[in-house]
Amino acid sequence: MAIQPPDAIDADGTAPAAVTDRRGRELRDLRISVTDRCNFRCRYCMPREVFGPEFRFLPRGEILTFEEIARLAGIFAAHGVRKLRLTGGEPTLRADLPALVRMLAQIPGVEVALTTNGSLLQHLARPLADAGLTRITVSLDSLDDAVFRRMNDADFPVAEVVAGIEAAEAAGFRPVKINAVVRRGVNDHTALDLARHFKGSGHIVRFIEFMDVGVSNGWRLDDVVPGAEIIARIHAEAPLVPAEPNYTGEVVRRWRYADGSGEIGAITSVTQPFCGGCTRARLSADGQLYTCLFAASGTDLRAPLRAGAADGEIAAIIAGRWARRDDRYSELRSQATAGLPRVEMSYIGG
Repeated sequence: MAIQPPDAIDADGTAPAAVTDRRGRELRDLRISVTDRCNFRCRYCMPREVFGPEFRFLPRGEILTFEEIARLAGIFAAHGVRKLRLTGGEPTLRADLPALVRMLAQIPGVEVALTTNGSLLQHLARPLADAGLTRITVSLDSLDDAVFRRMNDADFPVAEVVAGIEAAEAAGFRPVKINAVVRRGVNDHTALDLARHFKGSGHIVRFIEFMDVGVSNGWRLDDVVPGAEIIARIHAEAPLVPAEPNYTGEVVRRWRYADGSGEIGAITSVTQPFCGGCTRARLSADGQLYTCLFAASGTDLRAPLRAGAADGEIAAIIAGRWARRDDRYSELRSQATAGLPRVEMSYIGG
């Protein structure tokens, strides 16, 4: 399917000015959930006691088709989005994912990235690269096999994920970014091992503070390991120097090894919120637009899409919703926010 420029683009081929929200934040990044299903049951995302055999996942007919995703992505691109990231659930469970990547890669001016648990990368890395995927991020919470199996709660071996990272590198993805969610008393004692393993590899490990996304992961502040604490542990062994952000709105705080052997990062939503620079929107697998990872509800884009709305009409819905955006949950996080309803991370892709 060839992607036509949306009719929201001006006749001379230029896009309208990027929309901004009430805090002056532009819409630049779109995370697209392609499925709400996952083959892992990580406790910080999809605990098995909630997402068990009786859990009702989205029926196929409610999930956006590839053509619908590509059309919406094109409309978002017309309003300033430059980064598309495919998420889930686990996005590689979506059948024929490279076909979607190929469609999205035809949209002018955007790059297409993927966040995955790495379980199927050995088979998919090359087809995804051939389809036009530009970047891959792999979730890997520990290199200790016993710890990793407990965390994914699917008895999946860490060696298979490492092999997936190697397959991604062989397919031309360099650097691969490795995301590790750190929980005190669970895997924080293995964080230094992750840093050591990938130091000098050309890949980048980012340590993520355990967040209170959704309402089912049993989040407690006592379980959070501050990013600064992880960085200090690594710095004590391998000196680090701060690095500037790659772009405005980047959520990771970057450090380079002083000896020039690479970099690491920390994503510190709890201890050092970055709401002020957040440029991300999220599209759920069933076409709901969310303007914050901690949102309670979304804006339905699937209904107007399937009702025959023109691109300009859908663009107006998107722009209007973003213009009303005032989200800053992580800056407000307190006892007062603890009981608020929040969409589950597996539904909108983190």
